[in-house]
Amino acid sequence: MAETTSPMEIDGPQPSNPNKGKSIFTGSSSSDGGKSSTPLVEKYRPQSLADVAAHRDIIDTIDRLTNENRLPHLLLYGPPGTGKTSTILAVARKLYGAQYSNMILELNASDDRGIGVVRQQIQDFASTQSFSFGTKASVKLVLLDEADAMTKDAQFALRRVIEKYTKGTRFALICNHVNKIIPALQSRCTRFRFAPLDASHIKERLQYVINSEGFDVSEGGLTALVRLSNGDMRKALNILQSTHMASPHVTEEAVYLCTGNPMPKDIEQIAHWLLNESFADSFKHISETKMRKGLALVDIVREVTMFIFKIEMPADVRVQLINDLADVEYSLSFGCNDKLQLGSVVSSFTHARSAIVAAVK
Repeated sequence: MAETTSPMEIDGPQPSNPNKGKSIFTGSSSSDGGKSSTPLVEKYRPQSLADVAAHRDIIDTIDRLTNENRLPHLLLYGPPGTGKTSTILAVARKLYGAQYSNMILELNASDDRGIGVVRQQIQDFASTQSFSFGTKASVKLVLLDEADAMTKDAQFALRRVIEKYTKGTRFALICNHVNKIIPALQSRCTRFRFAPLDASHIKERLQYVINSEGFDVSEGGLTALVRLSNGDMRKALNILQSTHMASPHVTEEAVYLCTGNPMPKDIEQIAHWLLNESFADSFKHISETKMRKGLALVDIVREVTMFIFKIEMPADVRVQLINDLADVEYSLSFGCNDKLQLGSVVSSFTHARSAIVAAVK
């Protein structure tokens, strides 16, 4: 079938600094009093570009290109939960309106990642003629989520499809690791990096959801949600929902108990033992705390590593200690024995303590 000719241009302007900005979602509030079983991440997903309140430089650039009918192929990358998929879906809704389902092909590349999908589903969709009645654009949109999971052969095949059907189809690639996208694809897309969210943005959005849903969340619980999210809005909402299901009153302790993460006061106590107690006593106390509270050693190591930056010590000692803990965390990822690795942690702090004392003298 004949391809449509679009006034859109492939080469959209590159942002001067794609690393600027952060994303926060401000979707419409719930109208069911929080009783719906719909996951919060879907209930409060932005429906328009105006609902995405941060990463404003990226959003404004994409919005301008959409208004000018010059949308290029897009490559959106960055950590999970920062608004990449929500942004491109909002663009699609703006472009196609009621014809949304007919004008967009949405695939998750982690499931459909082989060359066969590119040659069949994508090429078949891109090669058919589009009908733009009631839409703002005559081009169709292929959305490939988790594109970094595609095989190399599939990516090279996709490059050829993009070249062949540029006039009638735009491609939006979404991924977490841009280095896994072949340079030939990267060069054909306008790239935008979505950075992790600021803690203030996460807190603001969570407060909005809490008020809309009528949840009972303490200030300590809200702080814990923000801390454990690590800039991931999806993770923050999932923790909020799961904690609320487990405990009607969402407190700091409830959040940490639900996620299985060690509380800050536990990490402070563990750090105190490591820096002040003997090897045997430290090992014993930490083992008992770990068993009593059901904590994972890898989480303890990760939190203690962050706590090290709050402790005054020579820079070379801190670097060595961080490297030692990184080795332990790496070993734990391969299923190494917890007791042996805990011994390594205690031993590292014993040597660090000796080095700190020597530096003071």
